[in-house]
Amino acid sequence: MPASRAAAQRYARALFGLAWEADQIATVRSDLQQLTRLTHQDAELGGVLLRPLYPAAQRRAVLRRLAERTGLSPLFTNFCQFLIDQRRTQELDAIRDEFEHLAETAAGRVQGEVTSAAPLSEEQLQRLRLLLSERTGLSVELTSSVDPSLLGGAIARVGGLVYDGSLRSRLDQLRAGLTGRT
Repeated sequence: MPASRAAAQRYARALFGLAWEADQIATVRSDLQQLTRLTHQDAELGGVLLRPLYPAAQRRAVLRRLAERTGLSPLFTNFCQFLIDQRRTQELDAIRDEFEHLAETAAGRVQGEVTSAAPLSEEQLQRLRLLLSERTGLSVELTSSVDPSLLGGAIARVGGLVYDGSLRSRLDQLRAGLTGRT
């Protein structure tokens, strides 16, 4: 795992812990979404807040004005000021993604993705959703996509787990078994 991704996970877990203790998970989640959306919509704002090219004092002042205008919570504003001091604001998107994952998991939900050789019917998706929910112990929300190179079957990704039921994978396993390669 790249160092910046690992750092983003650490910061997200710390923020999640603070939000949990303050009973502000939904508020902080909304603040994270709002700030990342604003920095993507306004390139100048994103440049000042996310890139450590500007002095920290100037970046903190911009953040304070933005927090006042948009109603960002004090907990989140203080966290962002800490990110500015640590020169980690460029990882805000990754922190948001990890925070989302932590919030969903805490709520008993997880996002999943299924890739199949052909489009799946709603009934097939529902059966797969139930099976994955039983395996993970969480409520699984699935998005689906099609990859004809799979030949048949499907590959499901839930959290860090991959369930590979594709025909291509089975043929590769069979080929490896017949040729003596693992």
